[in-house]
Amino acid sequence: MTRSLVLFLSLLCATPLQAEPAVSAQGAVVRWLDKVSGATGDLELSRGQSAQNGRLTIQLDECRYPEGDAPTEAYAHLTILDKLMDKPAFTGWMIASSPALSAMDHSRYDVWVLRCLTK
Repeated sequence: MTRSLVLFLSLLCATPLQAEPAVSAQGAVVRWLDKVSGATGDLELSRGQSAQNGRLTIQLDECRYPEGDAPTEAYAHLTILDKLMDKPAFTGWMIASSPALSAMDHSRYDVWVLRCLTK
């Protein structure tokens, strides 16, 4: 068989990956770090709740995790405001198991999601 025919047959027989359903959680645990002072802390936020830390306001919009998997495989949508900035410092999804994949780019603060809160 030629190489292209083997490739074609292997692609034809391949089964598509199925997305695993996600469970929406009541809240999340978010960790913050002040790079200047070295202070750090964890925040437990309910969906829609926000909390202040220094110049930042951190709001949890949503937290989800794969059905049948640990809540530590969380991905959370956060909106983070800085009092000194006109636009949000961050808005988007953060993934607990890969925090660098979608990180907040800020000169003073780091924020990342640790896990979803479950019942």
